[in-house]
Amino acid sequence: MRLVLATNNAGKLRELRAVLAPLGVEVLPQSQFTNIPVEETGLSFVENAILKARHAARAAALPAIADDSGLEVDALRGAPGIYSARYAGPNASDRDNNEKLLRVLRDTPQNARTARYRCALAFMRWDSDPYPIVSQASWEGTIIDVPRGDGGFGYDPIFELPERGHTAAELSAEEKNRISHRGKALRELVRQLVASGILSDGGNERT
Repeated sequence: MRLVLATNNAGKLRELRAVLAPLGVEVLPQSQFTNIPVEETGLSFVENAILKARHAARAAALPAIADDSGLEVDALRGAPGIYSARYAGPNASDRDNNEKLLRVLRDTPQNARTARYRCALAFMRWDSDPYPIVSQASWEGTIIDVPRGDGGFGYDPIFELPERGHTAAELSAEEKNRISHRGKALRELVRQLVASGILSDGGNERT
C-alpha cells in the first residue's frame, strides 16, 4: 500500500516509516506532491489532523495519514498544546520553542512541571472521505531545566520520563517508537485499519 504522510517534519516521517515499513506500507512525504501547507484552523489535535489529512490526500491522490501532536504542560493550563510547533513564533526552531518554554517555567518548581505529549492521527482514503479513522494517545512526563540527549525532536530534550530517569531525546529510536504517544497512536490506527479491512494482516491493501 502507498500512502502520503501529511507533514514535512523529517522526524515524524522517520518514525512513521519505521513502524509501517514492516507492514509493507510505503510512506511518501507530502513534499513530493505539494509544498503548500494547509492552514491549521482546528481547535484540537483531532481537527487539525483531519484538515491536514484531507489536504494531503487531495494533493497526492492517495490515501493519507496526518499527525497533529504537541506538548501540554499542566502548570500552563495545557499550553503550548496545538501551538507547540510555533510556540516561539511562526518560524520557530525546536531550540527556540524549548528556550521559551523554559523561560516561562523558570519560577515553577519541579514537582509542578508535569506534562504530556498528545498525538492524534487521522487516516483518509481520499480527500472527501466522510469517515476518517482517528486514533489518539498520550505520553506522560515532566519538564526539566537542562536539555539532555541528541535524539528525537521537538521538546524531547526537556521532556523527562520520571520512571526511567531519561529524556525522550536519550531514548533509542526503537524504544521511543515503542512507548511514545505517536507510536501508541500509530499502533492503534493500524489495528483499526486492519479491523476495517483497509489493511490486511500482512500490510497489503484489500480490495
